[in-house]
Amino acid sequence: MSALEPRDAEVADVPDRSGPHDVTADTVLSRDHRALSIGIVSVVLLIAFEATAVGTAMPVAARELDGVSLYAFAFSGFFTTSLFGMVLSGQWSDRRGPLAPLTTGIGSFVAGLLLAGTASTMWVFIAGRAVQGLGGGLVIVALYVVVGRAYPERLRPSIMAAFAAAWVVPSIVGPLASGAVTEHLGWRWVFVGIPVLVVFPLAIALPQIRRRAGGPVGEGAGQASFDLRRIRLALGISLGAGLLQYAAQDLRWLSLLPGAAGAALLVPAVRGLLPRGTYRAARGLPSVVLLRGVAAGSFIAAESFVPLMLVTQRGLSPTMAGFSLAAGGVTWALGSWVQSQPRMAPYRERLMTIGMVLVAAAIAAAPSVLIAAVPVWTVAVAWAFGCFGMGLVIASTSVLLLRLSAPEEAGTNSAALQISDALSNVVLLAAGGAAFAALGGGTVAHTTATTTSASHPAAFAVVFLPMAAVALTGAWVTRRLRTETR
Repeated sequence: MSALEPRDAEVADVPDRSGPHDVTADTVLSRDHRALSIGIVSVVLLIAFEATAVGTAMPVAARELDGVSLYAFAFSGFFTTSLFGMVLSGQWSDRRGPLAPLTTGIGSFVAGLLLAGTASTMWVFIAGRAVQGLGGGLVIVALYVVVGRAYPERLRPSIMAAFAAAWVVPSIVGPLASGAVTEHLGWRWVFVGIPVLVVFPLAIALPQIRRRAGGPVGEGAGQASFDLRRIRLALGISLGAGLLQYAAQDLRWLSLLPGAAGAALLVPAVRGLLPRGTYRAARGLPSVVLLRGVAAGSFIAAESFVPLMLVTQRGLSPTMAGFSLAAGGVTWALGSWVQSQPRMAPYRERLMTIGMVLVAAAIAAAPSVLIAAVPVWTVAVAWAFGCFGMGLVIASTSVLLLRLSAPEEAGTNSAALQISDALSNVVLLAAGGAAFAALGGGTVAHTTATTTSASHPAAFAVVFLPMAAVALTGAWVTRRLRTETR
């Protein structure tokens, strides 16, 4: 298949590469796909539960390990190794099939959880998070390759919608369950208890992956060697991202040195790992990859400041501030379901444009609660609409990427999509955090009775409004997803 994107209405003209069972399969839960669908969605459910549960236990773990000063590195360690895992998994999946990177990734994920859960020092805990991140990067890209190989194109929107739906329950139950376990049994059980959940998805998914998508694609693919240049670039992007995050967390003049070194490593690595033309929004695949980064980065960077704004500016408790975003998991899944409907296929680009407009509007509306007369629930309503837009966009970028990727390139292109997503989160979070700090965000006021935040409202506005502008550029990028009319 060429890199030229067909119109959605012309899907029937696209060669079906997913195997002999596609003709008889009607849904992702029909006989040919049921076991595989349940298995891989269960893997996503496990990842989602870990992501939502571990964040609740992390502050307690850092305090008990006397590592509060190193708290941020527990997150950045996960991120930097996951970037390397994504690139490695793309190479591995394209050359040997997704089964090996998926099983290795799950093994690494479990090993990291156990290492973190049994850590006696904060640095060992951070090492566990890094091992866990490597596994997460391997798994997520391998899952995309499985979807591309095992499902016909008409079913891929549905399985992507199922992935989004798998996040709904963990986003609501995960923090509450983790909080209860942390309080009654201890934070370590949050980490060492999750590996038990791995048995079920492995038992169901692995035999199906081995049968439907386990081997290499193309003559001689199994003997193809790894692209050592891309592996070196992957190391560069991981190290560069780590140095940039360290510099962002240590706001001193000396931090300019690791920051500059990180940028020197990161820029050429990103240029080499993303499709040519990504940052000038070249039509087709490069714009799909760019849109993923624009959407994810702007939304997640803004969302990170919503609870803080509600707590410090409107006096909500942390629990109530968190619940203000709870409906977003449901509407995100709803947006993913809408894009998965076959009758929506001819309008995919239009849906994505609408989605980015909703995201931009939600981000722009959030700081309205800085005005005392605006009801606090305005944020919850706005964020629900923004999450609906994200559901339309994120699932659709995954669908389009697989459509534009030849089987032997699905792993590499899926890695590029995930790299764009992850890197944009770091860059825009760093930019937002710097702007927030520059306008007095995070300062503390002391009174005779209490200690409260004295963050100026403008510090929040300077985060949300630029992120809304970034999201609005994403609406323009959606017009670049299709190649010139044939």
